[in-house]
Amino acid sequence: MMDGIEEEEEGDKGRNWEGGQGRAKKQRSNSSQGWEDGKKKWEKGKAKKHSREKVEGVEKVGKRKMKEKLLEEEQEMEKDEEGEKEVGGEEEERMGKGSGNGRRIVKEEEVDGKGEEGLGEARSAGMWQEVKEDKDEGKGGIPVKMREKKNKKKPEGETKEMEKKSEEEETPGKTGKRKSKEGEEKKEEEKNNKKTKKQKEEEKEAENKWKWWEEEKKEDGVKWMQLEHRGPYFVPPYEPLPKDVQFYYDGKPLKLSLATEEIATFYAKMLDHEYTTKEIFQNNFFHDWRKEMTSEEQEIIKDLDKCDFGEIHKYFVDKNEARKALPKEEKQKLKEEADKIQEEYGYCILDGHREKIGNFKTEPPGLFRGRGEHPKMGMLKKRIMPEDVIINCSKDSKIPEPPEGHKWKEVRFDNTVTWLASWTENIQNTLKYIMLNPSSKLKGEKDWQKYEVARRLKDVVQTIRAQYRKDWKSKEIKKRQRAVALYFIDKLALRAGNEKEEGETADTVGCCSLRVEHIQLHPQLDGQEHVVEFDFLGKDSIRYYNKVSVEKPVFKNLQLFMKNKDPSDDLFDHLNTTFLNKHLQDLMDGLTAKVFRTYNASITLQEQLKALTNPEDNVAGKLLSYNRANRAVAILCNHQRSIPKTFARSMQVLQEKIDAKKKQVEEAQEEVKKAEDEFKDTKDAKAEVYVEKKKKLLKRLEEQLAKMNIQATDKEENKQIALGTSKLNYLDPRITVAWCKKFGIPIERIYNKTQREKFAWAIDMTGEDFEF
Repeated sequence: MMDGIEEEEEGDKGRNWEGGQGRAKKQRSNSSQGWEDGKKKWEKGKAKKHSREKVEGVEKVGKRKMKEKLLEEEQEMEKDEEGEKEVGGEEEERMGKGSGNGRRIVKEEEVDGKGEEGLGEARSAGMWQEVKEDKDEGKGGIPVKMREKKNKKKPEGETKEMEKKSEEEETPGKTGKRKSKEGEEKKEEEKNNKKTKKQKEEEKEAENKWKWWEEEKKEDGVKWMQLEHRGPYFVPPYEPLPKDVQFYYDGKPLKLSLATEEIATFYAKMLDHEYTTKEIFQNNFFHDWRKEMTSEEQEIIKDLDKCDFGEIHKYFVDKNEARKALPKEEKQKLKEEADKIQEEYGYCILDGHREKIGNFKTEPPGLFRGRGEHPKMGMLKKRIMPEDVIINCSKDSKIPEPPEGHKWKEVRFDNTVTWLASWTENIQNTLKYIMLNPSSKLKGEKDWQKYEVARRLKDVVQTIRAQYRKDWKSKEIKKRQRAVALYFIDKLALRAGNEKEEGETADTVGCCSLRVEHIQLHPQLDGQEHVVEFDFLGKDSIRYYNKVSVEKPVFKNLQLFMKNKDPSDDLFDHLNTTFLNKHLQDLMDGLTAKVFRTYNASITLQEQLKALTNPEDNVAGKLLSYNRANRAVAILCNHQRSIPKTFARSMQVLQEKIDAKKKQVEEAQEEVKKAEDEFKDTKDAKAEVYVEKKKKLLKRLEEQLAKMNIQATDKEENKQIALGTSKLNYLDPRITVAWCKKFGIPIERIYNKTQREKFAWAIDMTGEDFEF
């Protein structure tokens, strides 16, 4: 209780109490007869009434504080929920930390919970001014024992003076209360204004957004008519290490040439990473590093185990920590410099509109990592120079200027492609591109077209399924293999898989490139017949493990395909993706194996949302249903992730919050029972109002607890599932937008700002009745 009142308030009210006592003493000395009369009146109930008013005032103050506390808890809950799906969201302002006039008011539970002792503390803390101003509120819920303790006899003169003092202080007290209320309202208004300002900015951006989807489409193959940009931003030149930071070989310091030193820093920065413990990484690095050394360095440095990168590693660790510890002003300067680069290189002009570029910087030099056990990990990724880069722009635009002393490899004017610049990286010899941001017209058009093709598949998918079932019995082994592979692609949403050169990439496979060792056949398993057990590494070396009961003809065909083959032999040895996709093109224009994946993901989401969404659920319940529907898609597409390192701790923190909220609910239940018992005894109208307020408080606490439990369930279910991949790449956003509009869910609860920009076309054009 004492913590709930600031020292300044104690001082002021203490002086007021002392002043009241002084005036009472003066009056007492003037009339001894008045003392006796006042004493009798006090015993008859005057003090009892006064005491009740004080306690009720404390309750009133506590109720107001409780409301503030509830608002704060509710906002904290919303912030926790938004933290799960928002990237980089602003922390909302807290409410209820203090009243508008700068005073903290005593919490209701602090008085109610402590009862007689709590009120005594409140009185000794000088609360009478705050209590008196609420004297006209309800009088229910005051324990009899508390009233009796406050019915202490007092002189009539002092009593009258006390009443007079209360009347004198009533107006200032109400003024303070009004100021407090005004202060709270002002804070709330400022918060709302801040939200409104943010919303206005988004609305303004939306108004200025280029609604390309409302324009007529260009002729087939033409992507743009005008394209102008500044070219890529190149990584700054290497900065040599300070003289006091040295590389050691065989225990002795060795001065390295600039090129050799730069590559040594690449390895030094990764010393605390698992990659540098892998033999293949170490061998590839040392091989490429020696190729860049001078002949003198090659004569000396012959064994990686004798190389000591420790001092260089420490230098970069310290440098990183120092950057994190920079004062706010310095960080702001760095941000402004980055913003300046973004403004200059991060935008282009496309058909008269300013569009954001996605990756406008070239990749920095370093050591290749790859996914899984990639055979080329540790190899040197060389610095990209202007001479490596091909520029693409329109003929009538200003051609980007290369850095001083350099020239472009080539300048093209090709409006049938969407990239702005390209180069070939040296590890895999693959092309790298600078493309527009996902929110741009070119990316949006591509997404829209992708989902429209998947929607067209819905009209012919039954025909295609009938065809591949027929082909299971074909006399041609090639057709049989194509039919079984297509069954897996359709039923399991497997990727098609492409042919790869052995030793060039990690050992990852898709449907068409499965080997005999990747599946096992079980005539019966776990109560099911004709079970196929899959176990292989898919894209990005993510393991695909699944046991599926298949149709009998599929099972028999698989037995045939595996007959007389070694584990390392291809399962579909008469099939490749080119042959498969050519067949699909004959079935439907634009159809590829990848379209099946998009179709099955989107149709699964739509069906799951219909099955799981309960219109009577609150927003949190509906969001849980959405995430469960999204999770069904992620499982279908094998979108996995490793459990986050912070998962256990975050779940522990959430559980602690749940436990604390449960305790508050239990306390609120007890308060409701006490209030109801008091109302039964008094039958007072204001006591009845008090009961209703306690019930409302209990209901809000129970709702908050339910939200927390839903959040915990959601986090646990999604700990190893990557929902974002399917949400951004395989699910038609119009399904989500229609669902949000139908059930009154703010789109911000599903898509963050970046995602809303990416799917602006879907948000603008979709109604609640959309069907995929």
